[in-house]
Amino acid sequence: MASLPTSPVADVVLPCLDEAAALPWVLKRIPPGWRAIVVDNGSTDGSADIARSLGATVVHESRRGFGAACHAGLTAATADIVCFCDCDASLDPARLVPFVAEVSRGAADLVLGRRRPRTHRAWPVHARVGNAALARMVRRRTGVALHDIGPLRAARREALLGLELADRRSGYPLQMVVRAAEAGWRITEHPVPYLPRTGTSKVTGTWRGTWQAVRDMRAVLAATPVSAADERTRL
Repeated sequence: MASLPTSPVADVVLPCLDEAAALPWVLKRIPPGWRAIVVDNGSTDGSADIARSLGATVVHESRRGFGAACHAGLTAATADIVCFCDCDASLDPARLVPFVAEVSRGAADLVLGRRRPRTHRAWPVHARVGNAALARMVRRRTGVALHDIGPLRAARREALLGLELADRRSGYPLQMVVRAAEAGWRITEHPVPYLPRTGTSKVTGTWRGTWQAVRDMRAVLAATPVSAADERTRL
């Protein structure tokens, strides 16, 4: 951890909907010198006030949706490199340090965290299976060797804005990967511990949330051209 103060500075976008219990731990784990941008997406538990009191920049996004919150944070960011992390304490934002270093030195354009659950409770079976199937579809469609469409990621701000991401629901993380692949970005992934979240998930914690996320992501893939690798597979 001695290298943290000399590592590149980044903004960390944290989409937030009723995460008051998780915020203190998450914000404490933001690397020194980095800025936390908590995007309040309609919380009723005082999340915005807690985040502000802990030194985070708070952005309000009235339009509900994970993608809407992520994009509001991206447009509010000013650092050259922008990171994304869930705000429920399931992922440690301190793990982003090597991601940012990799982007900064030009070794990758988009770095993703491949979630490794510490317990079965951290990642419900139905969500894990769905994510694996989705990753396989992405590999076939884009040719990029990914195993997870995880929320922990880092890339350059201007490049991300240039992708012109349009999804404002659960398909946002997937659309980012797909459009980055279409643009020829170098995409890498690294394992990161996945912890039991604080509170109840709005997506994987319910069948309704899971189904909505699957539907959003299928819509993104349906609009994605088939890669040459996939064409060869079909022949």
